[in-house]
Amino acid sequence: MADDELDLSTLGDEDLIAQMHDDLYDGLKEEIEEAVRILLDRGWEPYRILTEGLVEGMRIVGIDFRDGILFVPEVLLSANAMKAGMSILRPLLAQTGAPKMGKMVIGTVKGDIHDIGKNLVSMMMEGAGFEVIDIGINNSVEAYLEALEEHRPEILGMSALLTTTMPYMKVVIDTLKEKGLRDQYIVLVGGAPLNEEFGAAVGADAYCRDAAVTVEIAKDLMARTHNVRASATA
Repeated sequence: MADDELDLSTLGDEDLIAQMHDDLYDGLKEEIEEAVRILLDRGWEPYRILTEGLVEGMRIVGIDFRDGILFVPEVLLSANAMKAGMSILRPLLAQTGAPKMGKMVIGTVKGDIHDIGKNLVSMMMEGAGFEVIDIGINNSVEAYLEALEEHRPEILGMSALLTTTMPYMKVVIDTLKEKGLRDQYIVLVGGAPLNEEFGAAVGADAYCRDAAVTVEIAKDLMARTHNVRASATA
């Protein structure tokens, strides 16, 4: 989609945002970085660039990934381009106190070293405006508990690619229950061998079949949680 000869600085704001969506779709990292800097120079608020440029662009990518038009390698390129833009905006967002969708701790469970799916979810969630703390692979119950205590997220995400490591998700959730912590978190599980029945059986709030679906489910459950809490304090 993107034209190598195109001078982004000659585009009006609206056209530049549209071009950012195209460049994100094509995974063009340098073009995204340039567009972010141009908009900042034009006086755009960092949060506006995030939402109108990066988040909206990744929403389009997510829809086509969900619908089978884009595949994992292409989405990883898009996510890496988004990450490049985010690296410029992140310190500025922190300074301006921009609102966040929420916070998520995510990691692959003990015994499992697969991380492509987890990494994709992390990038897509960050692109949707969530703060993501990725604790990596092969995580024990203790590692999850430490991360939850340190970062105090609303969401805990667990990933597994091996049928032999899937049951460990229940170990983590059961431990949260034993400690009286389960109701403090939205627990999302995902990975190729999982399904909705498994998610329900281990006590997760939802099974997420791919990164795009994870974003939508996370937004929906965050909204519901906020509504419940608002009703309780009304």
